[in-house]
Amino acid sequence: MNTDKSLAVVDLGGQYCHLISRRLRDLDVWSDILDADVSPDVLKNYAGVILSGGPRSVNDKHAPTVDRKILDLGKPILGICYGHQLLAKMLGGDVRTGEMEYGPASLSVLRKDELFEGANSAISVWMSHTDNVTTLPKGAKTIARTPRCKNAAFGDFDRKIFGVQFHPEVAHSEFGANLLANFARRICRIRSKEEIGNQVEHLIEMVKEKAGKNSVFFFVSGGVDSTVAFALCARALPKERLMGVYVDTGLMRKGETNEFHLMLAARGLSDRLLVRDESRRFLSALAGKHDPEEKRRIIGQCFVDVQREAMREYGIDEDHWLLGQGTIYPDTIESGGKTGKAALIKTHHNRCEEIRHLIEKGRVIEPLADFYKDEVRHLGEALGLDRHLTQRWPFPGPGLAIRCLCIKGEGSDAQHFKLPKQYSAYEAISVPISSVGVQGDTRTYRQVVAIRGPLDFETQQALSTTICNSDKLHNRVIHLISARFPDFAGARAKGNVFIDDARLSTLREADSIAREVMEAHGLMDSVWQFPVVLIPLTLGNGESIVLRPVNSQDGMTANFARIQKDVLKEIGDRILDRLSSVDAVFLDITDKPPATIEWE
Repeated sequence: MNTDKSLAVVDLGGQYCHLISRRLRDLDVWSDILDADVSPDVLKNYAGVILSGGPRSVNDKHAPTVDRKILDLGKPILGICYGHQLLAKMLGGDVRTGEMEYGPASLSVLRKDELFEGANSAISVWMSHTDNVTTLPKGAKTIARTPRCKNAAFGDFDRKIFGVQFHPEVAHSEFGANLLANFARRICRIRSKEEIGNQVEHLIEMVKEKAGKNSVFFFVSGGVDSTVAFALCARALPKERLMGVYVDTGLMRKGETNEFHLMLAARGLSDRLLVRDESRRFLSALAGKHDPEEKRRIIGQCFVDVQREAMREYGIDEDHWLLGQGTIYPDTIESGGKTGKAALIKTHHNRCEEIRHLIEKGRVIEPLADFYKDEVRHLGEALGLDRHLTQRWPFPGPGLAIRCLCIKGEGSDAQHFKLPKQYSAYEAISVPISSVGVQGDTRTYRQVVAIRGPLDFETQQALSTTICNSDKLHNRVIHLISARFPDFAGARAKGNVFIDDARLSTLREADSIAREVMEAHGLMDSVWQFPVVLIPLTLGNGESIVLRPVNSQDGMTANFARIQKDVLKEIGDRILDRLSSVDAVFLDITDKPPATIEWE
């Protein structure tokens, strides 16, 4: 590949760094992801440079930076989010902590030449920041702003240096792909197209090369990622050199194990797959645990223990076998990234400490590690997998464990939450239950606001954004759909609530009801993912279910899905009718960011 026809993406620790490269790939523009300490002598060989976002403040003492000499290379530079702030500071501008912006924002475009060529005057963009460029460097001009950010984009047109506070690389930024195309084509003058080629055949060859003379021992969860990765290995390796193990952790959805086995049998892959019931092991290890990170680490360790026992039982010599995993890129970046510069959002089970050690030893094969969910779906279809599998709602490796929230210690009452005057039609409480979020490219663990009132999606979006941008105590908002009680009086978080068979049964049935109603209305394809969450919030004696339908392209950003009100009410009422242990059903009305898709 000729670097002078490519872009350099400098990794400053952002959650979306790799996504920039992926978006460029969609545009048939090649790029390399390089560390922040990359030499200007390397960068001078590229057509242009993009500085990624990052979780730090540019004013922190040890904040990531780049060599100042890159400003003198004469190459076009685009800074995104943290990169935007870093460029402004390096050029002599000021960056200060200001108003927070997480999720959608309305961008007013003031100049449409070069970077914003073809844009509307007002576009919706995705924000995730606390710091702002307050004073532009000499020679730079404001080219876009939002109500909360006066310098949301700037340009030094003479030097071809640009910064944007928002994230054009995420699917939810309107005009984002066009902006990256403008930078690559109009500003960096990249004209040639290089075809990516047949990805399936390339991956099959990669598996063969990586495996060498080794065989592959694969954990298959039943989800899209691990199944596609397993199918790839099945195409690459002879039958005797591939063994798949489906582990029933006791944390699966209703009917999941049988449905998955039948699906693989239809593709002629079931003879390479063994099923192990390890539910007691996993549930015993999780007993009395409440911390989300600890739960994820425990599950990862249980998988490693099962792997070791299974290998001994099946007579597998680990010196001649590799561990196969269906890891995709968002798993890696949320677990801290490949370089370790990205912030830890949550440790995925396939990135626990022992798995990391195996990776360091070269004993793990992950054919999908550089791909996103939508790309994996396409690969699965190219491999001939059933669309029912490739297009199914994603289900996390830790299963229902991270959708079954726990509390250690005494419970506490919910508190009244004061809303701005324009939302007087709503009642709100601050619930003493925390969930994981991603704000400013870093992890948050904050409380939830529950509201009741008219169900109007545009109002909900604005209200949710306002709440999560107004303080550092909350990162998620839920709206009451159905309840056995008329108001929030007596609402409280239950104490000493952990994972057990009864709670899992409740959650499993609620999840099944949601799928049942969505299927009946032909709406399965209308949402990208639909977690159903059990939280220890009681309005009387039971707990609460939260519906979390979202739409996304790659899982890096997401909108809460706008499902018809009558369908939501049907799901909520049916859950209350069948499950006496549930007091209320809520809808999660938070985008990503500020909230992650899963609650833990």
